[in-house]
Amino acid sequence: MQVVLLQRIGRLGQMGDVVKVRPGFARNFLLPQGKALRATKENLVRFEKERAQLEAHNLERKQEAEAVSKKLDGQRVMVIRQAGDSGQLYGSVSTRDISDAVTASGFTVDRGQVLLDHPIKTLGIHDVRVSLHPEVSVRVSVNVARTEEEALRQAKGEDVLHERDEYAADYAAEQAAIAAETLFEGEEAVEE
Repeated sequence: MQVVLLQRIGRLGQMGDVVKVRPGFARNFLLPQGKALRATKENLVRFEKERAQLEAHNLERKQEAEAVSKKLDGQRVMVIRQAGDSGQLYGSVSTRDISDAVTASGFTVDRGQVLLDHPIKTLGIHDVRVSLHPEVSVRVSVNVARTEEEALRQAKGEDVLHERDEYAADYAAEQAAIAAETLFEGEEAVEE
């Protein structure tokens, strides 16, 4: 299906380009969201009449996005999740979780603007791209931790996973010592 783009779409084209896309992509995404029009003669004429307005509106949105990007770029947000001792999450951190965390920090971000290259399934600090406009994107650091205290320690650069392993090893050693003592005391009682 041929469509004329009403705004820049990544990997597809610039505003005003006539591109061929799959019919389902056009019907389910581009047309309902107002990002494109069917490439008919009437729509091409309509687009040329409205082109100046569309470009002005796009430029205005881009400038607003650039202003927000200066404040949002490098922002750090915290997401608290349950995880195992190895740091593997029980589930994953979704785009909705990230958009909610960024919105809670004072910026309005829709989950469709959060671009995850791969799912976040481990504890730690992860860089995530947020697209404020098709031509403006920023990086946000997402600190995934089990508790707020752990998140603060991770932000300082501490390795909280290996620290827990040391605690677990110390605890296991203490338990082994207690078990050995109990066993030794039991042997003494049998001898008497």
